[in-house]
Amino acid sequence: MKHPLFLAAMILSLLGLRAAAEPLAVGAPAPALVATSDTGTALDLGALYKQGLVLVYFYPKADTPGCTAQGCSLRDAYAELTAKGVQVVGVSTDDVAAQKAFRAKFQFPFPLIADTDKKVTAAFGVPTTMGFASRQAFLIKDGKVIWRDLKASTKQQAADVLAVLQTLK
Repeated sequence: MKHPLFLAAMILSLLGLRAAAEPLAVGAPAPALVATSDTGTALDLGALYKQGLVLVYFYPKADTPGCTAQGCSLRDAYAELTAKGVQVVGVSTDDVAAQKAFRAKFQFPFPLIADTDKKVTAAFGVPTTMGFASRQAFLIKDGKVIWRDLKASTKQQAADVLAVLQTLK
């Protein structure tokens, strides 16, 4: 008999509840999309790319333990990240109200994108399961992906990014 998790994955796949995608490769142009932020206003990713380094990180669901740990990791290292020229943008498929509440509750100093139509998620090639984005992160410089983390950490997300920044010239 097949393993129960394998069977569940097969059923989800057959039902089309998992969207397979190929994540952006290092060196690929970063998607220059305009998306809706937690404030309900437009956030132009292409304009952000022109201002320097940008970390676009994806998480499954606002205000859940892993996603909170990931966001808090970046929040707690925000001063160090911005001192190195990094702008941070979080993305999930939650709606504006959920993103706004999540950002306020944990005092995130960076915007969160409410990707309800999954355009940003799809453009970055981030897989979804039952509508939830996989936890991934992309560091962008000069409009190109220079680093990607396809199994992004929760508590160590900022440390991982800072380690990569040490290798940049």
